[in-house]
Amino acid sequence: MKKRLLVALVIIFTMVFSVQAGFAASSNIEELPNIKILATGGTIAGSAASSTQMTGYKAGAIGIQVLIDAVPQMKEYANVSGEQVCKISSNNMTDEIWLQIGKRVNELLADKNVDGIVITHGTDTLEETAYFLNLVVKSDKPVVIVGAMRPATAISADGPVNLLNAVRLAASKEAIGKGVLIAMNDEINGARDATKTNTTHVSTFKAPELGYLGYINNGKPYFYRESTRKHTNQSEFDIKNLKELPVVEIVYGRAGENRVIVDAIAASGAKGIIYAGTGNGSIHNAAEAGLIEAQKKDLVIVRTSRTGNGTVINSLPKWDDEHFLKGDSLSPHKARILLSLALTKTNDLNEIQRMFNEY
Repeated sequence: MKKRLLVALVIIFTMVFSVQAGFAASSNIEELPNIKILATGGTIAGSAASSTQMTGYKAGAIGIQVLIDAVPQMKEYANVSGEQVCKISSNNMTDEIWLQIGKRVNELLADKNVDGIVITHGTDTLEETAYFLNLVVKSDKPVVIVGAMRPATAISADGPVNLLNAVRLAASKEAIGKGVLIAMNDEINGARDATKTNTTHVSTFKAPELGYLGYINNGKPYFYRESTRKHTNQSEFDIKNLKELPVVEIVYGRAGENRVIVDAIAASGAKGIIYAGTGNGSIHNAAEAGLIEAQKKDLVIVRTSRTGNGTVINSLPKWDDEHFLKGDSLSPHKARILLSLALTKTNDLNEIQRMFNEY
């Protein structure tokens, strides 16, 4: 009789514990932040013919659900769901896809049930997409862009741990209000200053002079600095009703330059030119003559540097007289993005220069 009673009590306690554990697990799931992953393709979703093939693979071949299923550890940090935006190699990124991503991110972040966004992306133009979103996202909630330097099929693929860390970062309170972030190789970079610095190394993204924002150590983000420039919900740029972006082209300064490219751009209907000058944004005499004529045709001219570091905030008097604007520390390809967005709001050169000073 006592044995039967003991067995019955054990069964009852087991059932009660199981129910409580079930409630606890359910409660934990509900308490986890909700992170949406938007997939665009890239190396992180790349597929190669063998596990040792690190180049020449097909980018964007693997769908987002497969990537999510491959990293079940993400579910310990967030309730994760995925959405496939496109499947491209990021060298083929377009303004149209940028607008699509930007509008979708804003739509999702306006939902109280979404706590953060992760975007999987190819590394070729990752920094450009990051900076575009840094200027158009209207929320303090974390937006983290992640990629990989080795395809998903590689023997030592970096994509899975990068994706896990991106979700950890997007789910963290520390990332709130920091602007759009790049999470790769256990490093946290800011969208404005980071650039791809190596063609193949996994540690390719760096902000050479200004440095990382922080690190992800053993799954936890640690921040050491943040950008002082305007971003996300501080930004004045609104893409809600935009269907296209004004065309802005880049001219690369060099020895022996002529004005052929400048003249072609001016005749193409473009609205602006970013001049990637030598040194401190210096302009070759031949190109200068073409830029002066282009400015008189109402193209906005912005000087930047091809060096990759430093600022273009000073100017020769003659360039000021010709109303050439200064791109500050932005790379030529990021200056193109800012000018394009600026031109959706104004053609006033003083206002556009203010934007370059603030963003």
